[in-house]
Amino acid sequence: MYQIKLLNKISASGLSVLPIDNYNCSEDVENPDGVIVRSASMHEMELPPALQVVARAGAGVNNIPIEKCSQLGIAVFNTPGANANAVKELTIMGLLMSARKIFPAMMWVQDLKGRGEAVPDLVEKGKSEFAGPEIKGKKLGLIGLGKIGGIVANAAWDLGMEVCGYTPFLTVEDALKINPGVHRADTIGEIYSQCDFISLHVPSNKETKEMINASTMASMKKGVRILNFSRGDLVNNADMIAALDKKHVRCYLTDFPDDGLLGHPGVIALPHLGSSTPESEETCAVMAAASVKDYLETGNVRNSINLPEIRVPRSGRPRIAVIHKNVPKMITQITGLGQVNINNLSTDSKGAIGYLIMDLDAPATEEQLQKIRALDGVFRVRYFK
Repeated sequence: MYQIKLLNKISASGLSVLPIDNYNCSEDVENPDGVIVRSASMHEMELPPALQVVARAGAGVNNIPIEKCSQLGIAVFNTPGANANAVKELTIMGLLMSARKIFPAMMWVQDLKGRGEAVPDLVEKGKSEFAGPEIKGKKLGLIGLGKIGGIVANAAWDLGMEVCGYTPFLTVEDALKINPGVHRADTIGEIYSQCDFISLHVPSNKETKEMINASTMASMKKGVRILNFSRGDLVNNADMIAALDKKHVRCYLTDFPDDGLLGHPGVIALPHLGSSTPESEETCAVMAAASVKDYLETGNVRNSINLPEIRVPRSGRPRIAVIHKNVPKMITQITGLGQVNINNLSTDSKGAIGYLIMDLDAPATEEQLQKIRALDGVFRVRYFK
């Protein structure tokens, strides 16, 4: 029976993917084969020897020690696109809120409580303070055109916006889903200099951290409105406050508030609501659990952060799966050293990590498996009878 540790509450629909006769899923599991996590941080967690797979029920994996997992031969999965619609809807709401001063208007109206019959007249006299532009005809710049950015682009186009997106990488699958009217910028500078609204839809990494800073904001149009439903550290918050004070940035709407942002009239802060819908949480949980099940039972990989995608249907033959360093002659050493009769072999790499699946003509012996495990550069060997 596989032992699955839950680091957060996981949707029952997701757990139903893992049959109870073969999976024990609990927060109390001590030496798990797999971990399913949402927001809990794993950086200080001791990773047990039995751990083979970590699945994040969501897209971001900042809470998982990816490099450490790779060195220990632990596959890491996420659920790209599972929360895309939830974030898309919130982004469209954000476009409207950043333009129309909806939040301060709502707060002001509440202050009229107790004014009795004078309220209608006060509303008519005061509403001009909250006038704001329509988004139709304005130019939206999207930084990132992946699962979320692509459907935000389509929705904004349908609302009459001119849409321009920048992304250094775009899969054929994602590209085919984007409205042909959406312009793809050659450089990120085009987004900065030309757009009335800018929305961030990229992961946090060393290239994107604090990409919105004093220098990049200085190159933007005066009065630009910036939306961040991706990660808080994409923006230098101190620089953002300075830009808001100068009115160079008209509004910053973020799903990642901190103490320095709160209370500023140019900031609209939400409490990380991006994927907080029952539909999104259920879809994320189902995808995460399905990845865990497929990997543990077959070795197949899809939507992994640290392993390449390899999916080979089980044929009933014995199977060996190997996580290894992506270095020259590694495959030759693995296949030769094990001295196994290979019926089918699939291999690929992702950065510094390689992954190999071998289906065999005959069962492997423990001695053969140990020879492969002992090879320098091999992180983990798994055998499926």
